[in-house]
Amino acid sequence: MIFIANLLVALVAALHVYFLILEMFLWQKPLGLKTFRNSPEKAADSAVLAANQGLYNGFLAAGLAWGLLHGAPAFAFQIKVFFLLCVIVAGAYGAATVSRRILYVQAAPAAVALILLWLA
Repeated sequence: MIFIANLLVALVAALHVYFLILEMFLWQKPLGLKTFRNSPEKAADSAVLAANQGLYNGFLAAGLAWGLLHGAPAFAFQIKVFFLLCVIVAGAYGAATVSRRILYVQAAPAAVALILLWLA
């Protein structure tokens, strides 16, 4: 069970690395425009904010990776729980303020990972 939980934690971390790339480097490119349903003008106006948002997603990914790699199991558990909760809160806020889709793409995978982590 812990293997599956850690696999989901790794998936959530990978998603946040992907979000970092989209928001920091591809925001004004065709994939970024399509993903976030932005016009080129809106993307240009919000590029600095998106890059900042991407950086925060990178911090979430780094925290989850830290939890996966830490050698002390009890502390690793606490690290993963903390960062998964951060992802869930960020996803819930994004769903409430930007798009309900964020709930399914960001918060739901983190919630499933958290539940499995607790059950493991």
